[in-house]
Amino acid sequence: MARVTEPTVRKACLVCGGDNRQTPLVQLDYLDRPYWICPRHMPMLIHDPASLAGMLPGAETLQPADHHD
Repeated sequence: MARVTEPTVRKACLVCGGDNRQTPLVQLDYLDRPYWICPRHMPMLIHDPASLAGMLPGAETLQPADHHD
């Protein structure tokens, strides 16, 4: 019986493309899919998610974090 293997998903920052051999990555589960982002680009996700349009589906509709500084 042939063994079925899962397709390999490349774990890389959705912004810079750095993989987990180059930088730590944080996994996001969004729209039932995994995405990864590195610490350097995490502020974009938090403070300006619309800047991820074209890299993260629907990013232009995400709201930035509320700040209570």
